[in-house]
Amino acid sequence: MYRRTKAVINLQSIGHNIRQLQSLLDDENHVMGVVKADGYGHGSVEVANVLLNAGVDFLMVALLEEAIHLRKHGIVAPILVVGRVHPEDAHVAASHHITINVYEHAWIEAVKELQFESPLHIHVEFETGMNRTGICTEEELRKIVSAIHKNPQLKLTGAFTHFATADDIDSAHFHAQYENYEKMLHILASIHDEPIMTHVGNSAAGIQYPEKMKQYTRFGVSLYGLYPSAEIRQLNNVTLEQAYSLYSELIQVKKIKAGDFVGYGANFVAETDMWIGTIPIGYADGWTRKLQGFEVLIAGKRMPIVGRICMDSMMVRLDGPYEVGEQVTLLGGEDDAFIDMDEAANYLETINYEIPCMITSRVPRQYC
Repeated sequence: MYRRTKAVINLQSIGHNIRQLQSLLDDENHVMGVVKADGYGHGSVEVANVLLNAGVDFLMVALLEEAIHLRKHGIVAPILVVGRVHPEDAHVAASHHITINVYEHAWIEAVKELQFESPLHIHVEFETGMNRTGICTEEELRKIVSAIHKNPQLKLTGAFTHFATADDIDSAHFHAQYENYEKMLHILASIHDEPIMTHVGNSAAGIQYPEKMKQYTRFGVSLYGLYPSAEIRQLNNVTLEQAYSLYSELIQVKKIKAGDFVGYGANFVAETDMWIGTIPIGYADGWTRKLQGFEVLIAGKRMPIVGRICMDSMMVRLDGPYEVGEQVTLLGGEDDAFIDMDEAANYLETINYEIPCMITSRVPRQYC
């Protein structure tokens, strides 16, 4: 590591978070660990190993590529891919013993002539009110299940849905979706007599309604110490620890005069003489230009970002001279101060999920 900019992932915090989430569920209910998007930017393989060691026995990703990456790094636990896998790639999933999501009759028809090394496990997704992907009608469900039954290479092993408003407290839409899922599940049980696993809950639903969860709950963002919403945090059902910190350093410190400009476009003008520090992180690292004006921690004190954030660096206003090499904390804690994901997300008018995901692979991850 030649540039002193890094993300530090505290695996002990992830272990703490999974134990907190497991404590919400009854003994017969299990956690499906969501490690898509490279573990929300934390590292899918490293996070998966922590979850498996904590008793999690099923993982979920969005892409077939993500599942294969886990397999190549020694992860043998069951994995569900919730994103659509092209029919011509189904044999790849089967050969790696990866479960996939199917919600189209045409998809089943497209694979009926293909040969797989081993049976392909399928979960069917029900559209209950999210209107993203899923089986919408009883007629579609019956056609799909019938086509699966006719293909001995396909094995229906699960059903699920996804909630659109579980992060709102006592949402009427959540309850309507839950009822819709129960109806579809009842229909499925009438035409498919083999046992299947069911899963409905994301982090928000699992924290708010643990008693309504099915066999598995898909905990995602909460594994990483992030609450799905401020309202879910205020329930105080669990105490989560942010696992992700982002650090860099000062690479130049200078004093500029009143009237001097800082950065591209010269849109910051020094009103008085002031100290300016340069930090080697920029929008190519995912530290977006929209964070101009946000703060970082230096020596436990908050310093504002001034001037436009560059591709590879940015500038901050210092409260005095500091040595080159002084640590800069962009996310996480330093002394008694802390910058959490929610603060950055609120500044960007987005959700905390996006913050660790937007930091690019150019920033190395270190684990502790």
